[in-house]
Amino acid sequence: MKLEERLGDYLRKFRGTTAGSPPRVRNAEVFWSWIGALLGIGLLAWLGQRFFAPRELPLMIGSFGASAVLLFGAPKSPLAQPRNLIGGHVVSALIGVLCWKLFADFPALAQALAVATAIALMHLTRTLHPPGGATALIAVIGGPQIHALGFLYVLIPATAGPLILLAVGLVVNNLPRSRRYPEFWL
Repeated sequence: MKLEERLGDYLRKFRGTTAGSPPRVRNAEVFWSWIGALLGIGLLAWLGQRFFAPRELPLMIGSFGASAVLLFGAPKSPLAQPRNLIGGHVVSALIGVLCWKLFADFPALAQALAVATAIALMHLTRTLHPPGGATALIAVIGGPQIHALGFLYVLIPATAGPLILLAVGLVVNNLPRSRRYPEFWL
């Protein structure tokens, strides 16, 4: 195949495979997604402010917002299941802290290695959870408060936060008849 043909085939992939946008979900799904995210993130924020902030331990990190989207907005997704939710954050936090400790003098390298390696290890451990990439990145770019935690970052917030979200997800996602969570545990 000529280079021109290969380039044309490659560029045609940019168009996508289907026309239009995905269908809109029912109003009930919007409601339960909203309730779940409100309660999950709200509980994390309240617990963080009440019990963790006085000890200078952050319980909330930005990647939990993305986890809430998956957990409450797409609870059937393999990426939202408990193994992925918890494992993805834990694996990624470990990698992020390790990359910061090894490559703090080269921040761009630490950032790139943290995200890329977290993705690879999530694949290898069958815990792929896209917000985990942000958890790894936050370990590197999170600033002095995050860096001071060292490997404690893996426990608080990267394990405690997803466990709290999971507890809320189990309750909220099983209230309506139209939902069942989880699809699988392991």
